[in-house]
Amino acid sequence: MDEVTGAQLIAESLKAQKVDYMFGIVGVPIIEVAMAAQAAGIRYVGMRNEQAVEACRLYSKFSARPSSLEAIPSVIEKAVRTSIYGRPGACYVDIAGDMVNAKVERSKVSCCPPPPVSLADQGSVTEAISVLKAAKTPLVIIGKGAAYGRAETVLRELIEMSGLPFLPTPMGKGVLPDDHANCVAAARSRALLQADVILLFGARLNWMLHFGLSPRFNPNVKIIQVDLCAEEMGNNVRPAVALLGDISAVATQLLLCVRRDGWKYPSNAEWWSTLKSKIAANAKISKALALQSTVPLNYYTVFHHISQLLPHDCIIVSEGANTMDIGRTMLNNYLPRHRLDAGTFGTMGVGLGFAIAAAAVEASQNTGRRVVCVEGDSAFGFSGMEVETMCRYSLPVVVIVVNNNGIYSGVDSETWKAMKQMGELTSVAPPVSLLPDARYDEVMKAFGGRGLLVRTVEELRSALQLSLSDWERPSLINVLIDPSSDRKQQEFPWLTRSNL
Repeated sequence: MDEVTGAQLIAESLKAQKVDYMFGIVGVPIIEVAMAAQAAGIRYVGMRNEQAVEACRLYSKFSARPSSLEAIPSVIEKAVRTSIYGRPGACYVDIAGDMVNAKVERSKVSCCPPPPVSLADQGSVTEAISVLKAAKTPLVIIGKGAAYGRAETVLRELIEMSGLPFLPTPMGKGVLPDDHANCVAAARSRALLQADVILLFGARLNWMLHFGLSPRFNPNVKIIQVDLCAEEMGNNVRPAVALLGDISAVATQLLLCVRRDGWKYPSNAEWWSTLKSKIAANAKISKALALQSTVPLNYYTVFHHISQLLPHDCIIVSEGANTMDIGRTMLNNYLPRHRLDAGTFGTMGVGLGFAIAAAAVEASQNTGRRVVCVEGDSAFGFSGMEVETMCRYSLPVVVIVVNNNGIYSGVDSETWKAMKQMGELTSVAPPVSLLPDARYDEVMKAFGGRGLLVRTVEELRSALQLSLSDWERPSLINVLIDPSSDRKQQEFPWLTRSNL
């Protein structure tokens, strides 16, 4: 009777689910699993930091521990399916170590078929359209669920046919291009505060959307929630209408109703005037900051010039505090599933792992797309040794470290020297401070990559152009900015300020 080991079963089950890559850190007995994966035709990428590997657990909807060898295929199938349909394409399955080298008859294992596409209740769809038509200040929020549901084509048609303004969540960016005429991301606070009806596509009302609550939201706002997962319905705010189903399928249902009724939100509505006025005002403030070229540079100047040079089809990975928040507003995405950041849990340290995974896939498929990883200096420190992984596999990731000498803010080198004279640094140095002018570029050089130190606009542009032209090795551009540089004044800073 043909037998298979647990390691082979894991590998073959993943291959059956069309998994092409495995990322990990090996040790006994995981060495056998990685080797079995390679034998099954799955590419194995060895990482340096468990956080970069464990990131998939944080972003997977499903995690489980199979109770027996026979259960492994179905558990893996469910994990991969749940990830693909509802969350990023990564899954977490906890396999007991003693199962890896155990054996089972092949005839005792099988995998499950893929699930059907689910539609929302048609009565609820009709009700949602009625609520939208009655809205004076409607808003569509496009979340990462819409990206993973591959709903970009139907959502674009729905937005353009209905004439509704939309706002993307961080990883919903690019489902519709950030420069789309109906995108009101530059008036985010005003849009959230004054919207009376919000159509929510695959986004959670969690901390990233201020829980859907006042003072950031209209206390009387009506939520039309579209989601694949029943357990997400009504989290924090009870929806006026709940549309449970596949994002793309439900969007199609809504589109058919809009098309049938010939309804369109008027482009001359006062709501559009309010939003456009706020967009123009915010753009003026950001432009003034971006055009400053005094040394040391500020965040807005750095991102302004980066945005001018990045290819429109590049994969943008970003993490950090101010770096991620400001970069989110200034680095446009024009295509879906082309942005990865710290996501729902705000987890720092995942960026380099995401960039490695993206670069490995892009290289294997020969897409010609660049992967650009924009890091704060603090965020880079969590998984900085992954630059060795990039060099080991010759992955041409462009890492940009926006270095302000600290977490949120730091101090310059002269202030640091003065503090050292004041006493023990563990007692006098601000908890948010890091070593001034740290040479992260030298870390990349140590492993054979390209490292570049940047202080001026001219140096930044030259370094980025050079790095983007190099497809043979990774690059790290260490951009030294003003330690006191900050975001522009926020209308509602209550979720982004310290109580100190």
